[in-house]
Amino acid sequence: MSGRSPRGLSLETARARAKNGVLPPYGAVSVSVPGAVDGWWAMHQRYGKLAWAELFEPVIAMAEEGVPVAPVVAYYLARGVANFQRPGLGIEEVANMRATYAPGGRAPAEGDIFRNPDLARTFRLIAKGGRDAFYDGPIADTIEAYFKRIGGWMTRADMAAQRATWSEPLTTDYRGVTVHAIGENTQGLATLQMLNILERFDMRGAGFQSALSIHLQAEAKRLAYEDRARYYADPEFAKVPFEWLGSKDYAAERAKLIRPDRLMTDVRPGQAPSHGDTTYFSCSDKDGMMVSMIQSNFRGMGSGLVADGLGFMFQDRGQLFSLRDGHPNVYAPGKRPFQTIIPGFATRQGKPWLAFGVMGGDMQPQGQVQILANRIDYDLDVQAAGDSPRWHHGGSSEVMGEDGAEEKASPTGVLNLETGVPAETQAKLAAMGWKIAEAPGGYGRYECVEWLERAGGRVYAAASEMRADGCALAY
Repeated sequence: MSGRSPRGLSLETARARAKNGVLPPYGAVSVSVPGAVDGWWAMHQRYGKLAWAELFEPVIAMAEEGVPVAPVVAYYLARGVANFQRPGLGIEEVANMRATYAPGGRAPAEGDIFRNPDLARTFRLIAKGGRDAFYDGPIADTIEAYFKRIGGWMTRADMAAQRATWSEPLTTDYRGVTVHAIGENTQGLATLQMLNILERFDMRGAGFQSALSIHLQAEAKRLAYEDRARYYADPEFAKVPFEWLGSKDYAAERAKLIRPDRLMTDVRPGQAPSHGDTTYFSCSDKDGMMVSMIQSNFRGMGSGLVADGLGFMFQDRGQLFSLRDGHPNVYAPGKRPFQTIIPGFATRQGKPWLAFGVMGGDMQPQGQVQILANRIDYDLDVQAAGDSPRWHHGGSSEVMGEDGAEEKASPTGVLNLETGVPAETQAKLAAMGWKIAEAPGGYGRYECVEWLERAGGRVYAAASEMRADGCALAY
């Protein structure tokens, strides 16, 4: 359900809009075709049990009547609205953004009732007309007229050409658990690469929240992310060596580079043989169907652009294209950019087990691996696996400019440790050579549903994230 870049936007024009060699994070040049509605429609056509229009009734009511703004949402709304109005960002227009997300001149605060009647009207059109109302009907007409008015490139033809892709997930076995990841133009393979490397080590023997455990996980991340930056891209435009990158043999080679007592000083991608703002939910039903789903406008609420009267902001995923000649992820018209969003799923003995996700840009594979290690290697339940202190490494080679100045300045990056990592562990990691920092955020936001076999039948367990406005609900 990842959308493609506008066919009327050339590489030359994209480069002309670049800043410091990368695409800007805001404005029309960062917008690719929205893929979410097409994804909803494709899933409903294959698996849906309720009437399509019925699915939209609750959200239409909330958009019309309003809902109280939760703390984390209020925080990001305030930051986003203030940011979009800073001078010099290159956003073609912000009046629609203000009218939608800052009615009355300010972003809604925590507990304020927020209404979005424009979005309610948009959903009513989609509920009545299906995905075609969005991609080849009145909404597509409005989108084309809007981008023409502001000097952008999206057209109705770009919208009409959107088609969701059903792809076979990539998989690996980790200590008897089959972990599934989306391939295509995402970073899902990074989770599998990290797990393949960690499988070469005695993680249980290393000990929960020990310096050795965190060291091995972070080093596996550094190795996988070098490959992420070098190879991950839209496989319709580039030959991505999925099989080689995800193989156990390759992981064994990479694992040999890790030293248990000190930091690797020079990390590079492997050499391929000759022949890369989010909402997540997991849910399950009485019949055993489990869904792991993630959607995102990317950083900072999105591009800053809201089409006339539609009530939603376009994502800025197009910023993740490379502009470097020869790179698999180099910008091209009609191409899907490298994506960070990756729902997680795991099975045991061929049966569904975990539908889970960890939101947060480049944190997603790092967070998924920590959840799985906590659950599989350290026997924590799904709630404790998410509540445990986390680490986040920044500073690997990137296909996007997410790392901060301090992380980029260090040759080995920065290992951020969440409050709760034992002081002894932190001291030992520093002695190994890690540059340690305590960061207040960036550790992801996790949700999970687990299927447990118990005497008498199936039991579901659900976990929510203390770092986000999440909840676990039974019905």
